[in-house]
Amino acid sequence: MPRKDGTGSVGAGGCASITRQVERGVGRGRMRGSAIAGLKAYCECSNCGEIAKHLRGVPCTSLKCPKCGMTMNRK
Repeated sequence: MPRKDGTGSVGAGGCASITRQVERGVGRGRMRGSAIAGLKAYCECSNCGEIAKHLRGVPCTSLKCPKCGMTMNRK
């Protein structure tokens, strides 16, 4: 925008830059941190070592070990 008032040609800085941002994933929800960890996470019993697959949205500390009944922890 030559006059910085909204007039002028779009050129390379207009729609092209928005398209590049969308291609890179800018503005889209991407999996980060705990979401990625939840895909391959396990709950482990600190007493007997029993391992169970972590269920998304369910804290490991709310689960009881099927073998000994103790509280499970995130591995």
